[in-house]
Amino acid sequence: MKVALTGGATGIGAETAAKLVAAGHEVTAFDIARPSVAGVTWIACDLSDADAIRAAVAQVDGPFDALVNNAGLPPREGMAELVLRVNFIGLRQFMEAMLDKLSPGAAIVTTASRAGAGWLENLDEVKALMALDPADLAGFVAGRGIDATRAYNLSKEALIVLTMAETERMVARGFRMNSVSPGAVSTGILQDFAAAFGERMARNVARAGRPCTPAEVADLILFLISPQSAWIKGQDITIDGGMSAMAAADRLLS
Repeated sequence: MKVALTGGATGIGAETAAKLVAAGHEVTAFDIARPSVAGVTWIACDLSDADAIRAAVAQVDGPFDALVNNAGLPPREGMAELVLRVNFIGLRQFMEAMLDKLSPGAAIVTTASRAGAGWLENLDEVKALMALDPADLAGFVAGRGIDATRAYNLSKEALIVLTMAETERMVARGFRMNSVSPGAVSTGILQDFAAAFGERMARNVARAGRPCTPAEVADLILFLISPQSAWIKGQDITIDGGMSAMAAADRLLS
């Protein structure tokens, strides 16, 4: 299998790349930083820059059997616009540029987040982001008073909605598209999420017993690009050790 992966240098992306290479697959990683996983082909790519995205995609021929949209930024103070530009706008631009380089039957998996679970309650803002001209992003952020935490949540809400919205088009082209939504993951940016979400995240991790590991998310991604998941299409699959179920039970049983 030939796989294109964004964000392959660290965290979930690095673990996904390592597992793919170990299984004998060919991996091309698009990232600002060079991946440390041996056997991965690296294409430098900055998802905040549309020209850089086009230049990076132009360097590969395909066809790829799978595309893993994994790159993203955490919620950091002062980075609201950049988070939206990378996590949603750049990711979508990259995916669109890669579609003609996917093989028939190719799988697309996008790394969303449990932080995007509020997409339905925030659907008007999600739709506004999805319809936005990227040139107007700064005004969108300022006009709506979006801080870095809201930007992160909104970017992941939009990715979940994008997965559903694009399913019919992807099926018509012979592709299948799903997203994965991890809860807290024990990567180098876990502290960014602890700072952004505070006690709520700490409580969820305590109830689950620990954060998720990058390897556990990578295993789910590998399943979703494998033939064994061929009839799973347009789904967002949460992987959080039961955090979402426990939160739902609190509401249902209170």
